[in-house]
Amino acid sequence: MMNEPKKIGMLTPSSNTVLEPICSRMLHDVPEVTCHYARFEVTKISLEQDALSQFDFEPMLQAAELLAHAEVDVIAWNGTSGGWLGFDVDRQLCDAITKRTGIPATTSMLSQVKAFKEHNIKSVHLVTPYIPEINKLIVEQYKKHCNVDTVNVSGLAQTHNRSFSQVSQERIEEQIKSVTVMPADALSVVCTNFPAVGKVKYYEEKYKIPMYDTINVLLWECLKMVDIEPSVVKGWGKVFSKVGINQ
Repeated sequence: MMNEPKKIGMLTPSSNTVLEPICSRMLHDVPEVTCHYARFEVTKISLEQDALSQFDFEPMLQAAELLAHAEVDVIAWNGTSGGWLGFDVDRQLCDAITKRTGIPATTSMLSQVKAFKEHNIKSVHLVTPYIPEINKLIVEQYKKHCNVDTVNVSGLAQTHNRSFSQVSQERIEEQIKSVTVMPADALSVVCTNFPAVGKVKYYEEKYKIPMYDTINVLLWECLKMVDIEPSVVKGWGKVFSKVGINQ
């Protein structure tokens, strides 16, 4: 039989137009790994009931089952709902995915937690397109689950998921510039439909801070889960560096 690449299956919000092309670009020079995607309905990010119900497990599990048809090696929820629903909910989702499919699972937010712990990150600046109430919940989750303090926060008070992808790099840089006026161990960018990571190398070099974006940290962990050294990915953030995040 042909020796197939490792396959990463990603659960994708239906209105997301950023994560798929970004992940494909990240893996452009890594032929030993491929990404495969399954969508379910997500159009609004808020704390209203209609928005919260988008993340009921059953539609996500049905999408995960479709990824399992491709015999993927890991299934990843490439989304950030655990930031406001709770990291414990993400863990329950991963358990449910594995129970339904037999395939190990992770999420963007759980990948951030693991990256923070592995690289000894104790403080972050938070940048998102979200409303203040959601940002506050993310800050609380960071403190509760990985003892990470959030120094500065910048959000755009948007709720329409499609709009997140349309934020300009100029506006994103204004956010990053505003939060990095004070020191922190890392920059946390939360939202997988937010194009900040497309310029991760530029932002890390200009603002002298590693960027833990919810797209690049997820791919970092997925590579580890399929026994591929993350440092094969070049130019997409210090999180992939083999020599250590602070070097």
